[in-house]
Amino acid sequence: MRLEEVDWAEVPAGVLRRGTPVEELAEVAGRYADTGVPAEWYRKEAPRAEVRVPAFRIARTLVTAGQWTLFARSTGRPDPQGPSNHPVIGVSWADANAYCEWLVRQLGGIEVRLPSEDEWERAARGDDAREFPWGSTYRTGLANLVDLGVGTTTPVGSFPDGASPFGVLDMAGNADEWTSTLYAPYPGAPADVSPTESWAFDPHVTRGGAYRHDRDLARCARRHGAYEQDLTAIGVGFRVAAPPA
Repeated sequence: MRLEEVDWAEVPAGVLRRGTPVEELAEVAGRYADTGVPAEWYRKEAPRAEVRVPAFRIARTLVTAGQWTLFARSTGRPDPQGPSNHPVIGVSWADANAYCEWLVRQLGGIEVRLPSEDEWERAARGDDAREFPWGSTYRTGLANLVDLGVGTTTPVGSFPDGASPFGVLDMAGNADEWTSTLYAPYPGAPADVSPTESWAFDPHVTRGGAYRHDRDLARCARRHGAYEQDLTAIGVGFRVAAPPA
């Protein structure tokens, strides 16, 4: 895919049913208890709120290693590892932003950027409160997560049946995704939710989960910082967003 052929999905202005209701936190934690995720980690998803999100565009697929190679060679960065049609991973938040700034120039001034956390969740959920991009029930085979057993990334867009309501692909699994949002508790969060994620290597929120993650990270509401310095090991990549056409 050439840079001028970014496959944009248009997301109309609408109301995002963001996060998880406080009264459902215990049930959600119990449903995913087998993953070993501490129950308190889900509390930063609360409370549920209706948030008006303006219209925007978001790339249908993650930035690939092939697309990153063009950027890397023009800016003196090393070539990425992995097949050209797989998502690039191991990208820092600063380098993801540098790619966006470079892409602005390549696309003639389109204001390319990382999506905000609310934009990301709006693109994943659509107009309802579904738990996963494809619906309310987890199904193995709709995303590249650990239960699939692949053990590495797959070509972007390999799971069309797992698309979000707006046709956005790989919003669950394959590569975890940077957003432009710094972590903070939601307004009205439970009092015991920490104001920072001091354990995170980078405080910007990532979303979606990667190939090495369990199904809890594929949930539309799940939010966390980058928890290891080795961003390749934890599978961090990104996709780009822009104003509506």
